[in-house]
Amino acid sequence: MKFKTIFLSKAPDADPEKHRAVVETDKMKLWVQVVRNTEEAAGIVSQLTEKEGLHSVLLCPGFSHSEVARIQDAAGPSVSVSVARGDGPGNRVIGEVFRQVGWH
Repeated sequence: MKFKTIFLSKAPDADPEKHRAVVETDKMKLWVQVVRNTEEAAGIVSQLTEKEGLHSVLLCPGFSHSEVARIQDAAGPSVSVSVARGDGPGNRVIGEVFRQVGWH
């Protein structure tokens, strides 16, 4: 048995078929996936939960509370859903970088 988890991040120019990777060890299988929106994220989580027996989802800070709830619904009650959140100063740094690269 392996611990199966996915890290999801959002980007406005993501191509879910292209912007993904899988890292696997003897004890863990980690999917890394970039999506454009919550519906893509929920679909991927639902599919991995059903086909792979996903245990855990880690979301980037770009997902809102309601989006997290939508993804938790897609994952079901047996899958842990967590969000990586930063502190105030760190969020300002990232906000400035996003502005510079034209993210928003």
